[in-house]
This record gives sequence, structure tokens and C-alpha cells, in this order.
Amino acid sequence: MNNKLYAFVALLATIFAGVVPAMGQKSGPVTDSIFMGPGYNNEVYYSMTNGSQGVVNRKQWDIAFRANRRSASILTNDAANNNTIGLTGVELFTYQNADTSGWATFDTTGLYTWKNMVNSTTDWETGAFCQNQKGHPDYGWGKYNTATHDVVGDSLYLIKLRDGSFRKLWIKRKYSSENIFEFRYANLNGSGDTTVMLDCNPFAAKNFVGYSITTNQVIDFEPVASAQWDILFAKYIYTYPDGTPYPVTGVLSNYGIKVNKFEHVAPDFRMFNVAAMDSTRSPIGWEWKSFNNTTFAYQVVDSLAYFVQDQGGNIHKLVFKAFTGSSTGRIVFEKEMISATGIEETAVSDFNAVIYPNPASEVMNLIINPGASGFAVVSMNDISGRAVRNQRYDLQADVLSTLRIPVSGIPSGVYMVRIQTASRTFSRKVIVNN
Repeated sequence: MNNKLYAFVALLATIFAGVVPAMGQKSGPVTDSIFMGPGYNNEVYYSMTNGSQGVVNRKQWDIAFRANRRSASILTNDAANNNTIGLTGVELFTYQNADTSGWATFDTTGLYTWKNMVNSTTDWETGAFCQNQKGHPDYGWGKYNTATHDVVGDSLYLIKLRDGSFRKLWIKRKYSSENIFEFRYANLNGSGDTTVMLDCNPFAAKNFVGYSITTNQVIDFEPVASAQWDILFAKYIYTYPDGTPYPVTGVLSNYGIKVNKFEHVAPDFRMFNVAAMDSTRSPIGWEWKSFNNTTFAYQVVDSLAYFVQDQGGNIHKLVFKAFTGSSTGRIVFEKEMISATGIEETAVSDFNAVIYPNPASEVMNLIINPGASGFAVVSMNDISGRAVRNQRYDLQADVLSTLRIPVSGIPSGVYMVRIQTASRTFSRKVIVNN
């Protein structure tokens, strides 16, 4: 058998086995699930193409330093609560009574009026230690030195660990050229004074490297390199618009991962908009589920779809199916690669249209991208061919738009909806149930 024929047969065998070939072919919907464990003790690093890449117990570290030499971000383990003794995760407070000159006379008077500093909901680069930042050269915990290019610490912090104990803490310096953080911590009475020089270079393939103040150890908690995962199933702190922090369980995005979110869409919805994708920390987030006070169980939100662009540029549709809550931390979802790098794109740059709900009553929603055209004519005909609606809509070319089309005055029955642009036509059977 020659090499070309062998390769063709191998490709067919791969396709019929239901495995996505390495070259990045589109695949049908696949149902998968992850387990965060009782009480959401674990977090799961996940590749949209390859599935789970690592499950780790998050309760290993207290603070984490960005491994990239150009970053000054420092996180706290703010949502890894200690369920066994009923305590919350790590809490961080900016010291109110002095700058770094007050290290020896650290005074916690008025502690409970101090603001609890938490990681940004939307930005990995704004860790809890950076919440007071004012923009370059002020990074919150310190300021950039134009002569040395280091970030020099100018603030003290009080940190409450998961076991309820307190430490005073000073991020003294980031030696940018060497990619080393220097920090100091001690008990409030001055005992246990410890200075650490944390070298981030061995962890350059990861996003963050952790440190446990409790055990005085560097913690390599990310199970795989950053390039090997797309989304993270985890417990984290969500900050409401009024500034109230609240622990939630949801999905965070890796650096560079982009997401589109679409609500109230039909199961066959396939449109995405690469240009409008969100690359922040939590565009998927936690609100794809809610707690039902009647059944005392979680339910996922109907008609909600996410489109995730992975590390390789492939687009995956993600739909959540079930969430068991803290008993097992199981999350069930359906994923489907709908656009692979190097093959044709089902994107917003071409004509697409989706109608929902179907059956419809009172209002029928039409999500449409007219392609290069700047308009669409929408008509509805009954089964005899009689037109019951015909209207032209002016639209923006190559942009998704949602049209709310009233059907409350149309008798119940089966209708054919026809959407016509300058160059394309889309038809769909719709049931009106009034």
C-alpha cells in the first residue's frame, strides 16, 4: 500500500472512530463533564479540544505571583475556603496606619473597617494586591522605578489565612530583569519574620506560581503549561457592580482565550462574531445556572450558548447541561467544534439567520447577519402561500442584529418565514401558537 493511500485509509478510520483528526476537522456535539469534588475543593484546567488537562486541590497556596517578567500581578487565594472549620478563603487588607516605615509598629486597630482586597472579576492582571493601582507607574503594591525598571513596594498588608491566623506582609520588590519577587511576612508580634526571594523563571510556561505562607513553601499549582488549557472550572470571587464581593463557582478564561455569549438562542444556533469576542477573565462566568428554591436543586439556563476560541484559533460551541452543586461539583456540558483553523468559517462575515423561539407566540426573534448587504426583507406566508407579513429592515453589514417581530395578531398555524438580502435567501418553517 503506497503512502498516500495509507494516509487516506488512516484518516477515514479516524473519522469513523469518532475522533477529531490532529489537523483540526470539525466534529459533532460531544457531551463531557468535570468533577470539582464535594464543596468544590478542586479546580479543573480544561482544553476545549483535548478535555480535562488537570484536576488540582486549590487549597495549597495563599498568594500567587505572575510568572511573566513584564507583569506585576499578585493574586490571593480568595475563594478557597476551609470548609472543615467554616472559614472563608484568604483575605487581604491594605494597612491603613502607615507606609512601609510602619513595619515594626504594625497596629491592627480598626481592622474590621478596612476594605477586603480581592482579585478582579474580569482581569488576571489586577490581582488583589493591585486593587489600589492608579495605572503605570503605580501598580498598587508598588511603583515602577524608571532607573532600575523594578517595581518597588510602598505598601504594607494584613493577610488573613484560611486557618484564621493573621500575618503582616510586605511585597518589597520585583526585580524585573531577573523575574524575581522579594517579599516579607511575619506574625503580628514580629515573630516568624521571613523574607523570600521567589524566582519565577522555572515557572515561565505557567501563568502564576503560588506560595504558601502557612507552610513557607513555593507551590507549583498549575498542572500544565498555559498553552495546554483554555478554560478553568473554579470557585472565585465575583464583585457586584456596587462593590460587594461574593464567592461563586463558574468558569474563567485563560490569557488570550476569547468568548462570545448568546442568550435566548435555538439549539441549532451556530453564529459567532470573532471581532466582538471577549478576552477578559470571566466572560463565561457563573450565571449560566441558578438555584431553584422549589426543587432545592440547581438548573442551567435554557437557550444559552457560548462560543470559545481556543489556543489554536478553533471555535467551539459550549452549552451547559447540568450542575449538581456542592455535593459532587459535577458540571455537564456539550461542546462542538464548529470552526477549525485552516478550513471554512461559519462566522459573522457571511449571511446567517436564526429564528427563535419555535413555536412562537406574541414575538418571534430573528438573529441575522446580512453579510455584505445592508438590508433584509422578512416575509411570512401561511400554508396556502398567502403573505401575512412583509417588511424591509435596514441593517448594518457584517454585524449581528436581533429583530423582534410581533406575531400576536397572526392566527395559530404553520408559516414559512423568508429572509432575503441583496444576494442570499434563507427560509425556515415556524409554528405560531397564539
